[in-house]
Amino acid sequence: MSGPILVIDDEPYILRSLSYLLQREGYTVETATNGEEGLQRVRTLRPPLVFLDIMMPHMNGYEVCEQVKQDPSLEDTYVIMLSAKGQQIDRERGLLGGADEYMTKPFSPREVAQRVRTILAERAAARAA
Repeated sequence: MSGPILVIDDEPYILRSLSYLLQREGYTVETATNGEEGLQRVRTLRPPLVFLDIMMPHMNGYEVCEQVKQDPSLEDTYVIMLSAKGQQIDRERGLLGGADEYMTKPFSPREVAQRVRTILAERAAARAA
């Protein structure tokens, strides 16, 4: 894996929970507490995987995702929207805006860990091919 996993969320509990879970799985984790900071960190860190909340101050997750996916140097960044907004219209907006996946809060730690392993393994295999 190249680079850390980035978690962008304004809820301290979510940041701590995901960071702990991912670090326990052996990953390096970086965090950001709002959309503007998150976008800056994506540009600086170039993480292979980003967990992105929608409802945040300064810039919402939809805007962050769209900017990441429009940047040719970041378009391969895998974005998982992680939000309490679970309506179909919210999912569609996230996916249409470029998110690769959409998960709802509360989330299953086991499911998150499995998805991360699968995503990073698939990306490593694709790079090796």
